[in-house]
Amino acid sequence: MEPRLRALLEAGDFLHPLVDALGSPLNVLLPEQLADNLARFRAVYRKHHLSGPIHFAHKANRSRALVRRLAATEAGLDVASLAELQHVLGDGLTPERIIATGPKNRAFLWLAARTGVAVSLDSAAELDELADLVRKNALPRVRVLPRLSGFRAPGVTVLSRPSRFGTDVGALDGLLDALERHRDAVELTGLAYHLDTVDLNEKAVALEACIKAMNECHRRGFHPRTIDIGGGFGVDYLADGAQWQRYTTELTNAVLGHRDPLTWQGHGYGLRNEAGTLRGALGLYPAHRPLAAAAYLDALLSHPAPTLGRPLATLLLENLYDLAVEPGRALVDQCGAALARVLEVRRTPGGDTLVRLEMNARDVSLEEHGVLMDPVLVPRPGAPAPAAQAAPGAPGAPDGVHLIGNLCLEADLITRRKVFLPRLPAPGDLLAFANTAGYFMDFSADRALQQPVARKVAVHRQDGAWHWRLDEQYWPIDATAPDTTPDTTTVAEEQGERQA
Repeated sequence: MEPRLRALLEAGDFLHPLVDALGSPLNVLLPEQLADNLARFRAVYRKHHLSGPIHFAHKANRSRALVRRLAATEAGLDVASLAELQHVLGDGLTPERIIATGPKNRAFLWLAARTGVAVSLDSAAELDELADLVRKNALPRVRVLPRLSGFRAPGVTVLSRPSRFGTDVGALDGLLDALERHRDAVELTGLAYHLDTVDLNEKAVALEACIKAMNECHRRGFHPRTIDIGGGFGVDYLADGAQWQRYTTELTNAVLGHRDPLTWQGHGYGLRNEAGTLRGALGLYPAHRPLAAAAYLDALLSHPAPTLGRPLATLLLENLYDLAVEPGRALVDQCGAALARVLEVRRTPGGDTLVRLEMNARDVSLEEHGVLMDPVLVPRPGAPAPAAQAAPGAPGAPDGVHLIGNLCLEADLITRRKVFLPRLPAPGDLLAFANTAGYFMDFSADRALQQPVARKVAVHRQDGAWHWRLDEQYWPIDATAPDTTPDTTTVAEEQGERQA
């Protein structure tokens, strides 16, 4: 945790009354951290002398406060649905700062064209439909960035993995033919790609291929300027890489039966024991990623192009191309936490300790996204201070507990693994799941069994005290004084701190 989020979760006298008033679960957001993260990404642009837009991938979080805070910066928004587009247009974003991505229906395309939003196209059919809407409604030409996929690097074995988004780069000529037919309706301003991978080599193949494709566009008489490389920059959820290695090692030992189980009913997260042989693959997000977020973008731009050899940033500069990015998870790193009240603590006949929370697995979808995160214990006011935490299994350490949810479902486990806390929680305590603003707060939340969906509040620190607004009532002008815990860390400094 960075200082701002750590300070928030240490403020039990502030958090407990919030949950008492607004209910459990409760999502707490730190909009000022979002602005700091944006500054880190922009610092990478400056380092490589590049220009271009930074779009927040709105699907990572539905918060209005975060959108409004971004509206007060120079950043833009990547919207992937009609409702997201309506949302950001109403919360301060002007059309030239918005790009429409993702699967699109006719209404989504119409509103984007009607308001002048750029459209990232996934197919020639989508292009045809957009052009038809423009002509039938006598709309101005729409800026488009077709997405490409299926990249191949001649002479090397690196291939980008298949994507259902975009047109195969081998079909570029046909796509350009279609763009020529629709010159009256659309303006080609750039190319884009979306890759579901963290591998630098794969992304280098894709970026170099887009640079070459841009050259072909210019040869055909188009004048694109921007290459949009999407998101996928990642987040480092765990400060200590050795902890991650130890845990995955012990999980393997547990699956093989060499130690007591670490998970509910021996769940192996993709690993299984077949007659003493370990099979399968670990299906978890790599919790420790020292090269993530802005530092990952820096590494990608410094990476040599697979065939041209020069750094990718150099190739962009040589061609005078702008770089566009669409970080989601990485831009809301450290931007919030999900709070849940402890309702019950009990021991089962089989010896497991269950901690029931006023929350369900959909409210903080750690298991769905394969992220393992220990919650932070926020004791109820007046509770005795916990003793120093002992290592799991050491004398004086509490037994591991299983966190269960409030749904009448056997599968409603907040996390399938045992969690080790400084002390056994008690009813009335809060458990705070840190760093949940990216995809965990509301990506899967619903009103199952009519349980309430978590409300959101935006908080900021001013004059030595924490202040809050309901998410929908937050405006950047409310924070009239600067945050007392500003973060001006540069990318280089951050890398050094993590190494230290």
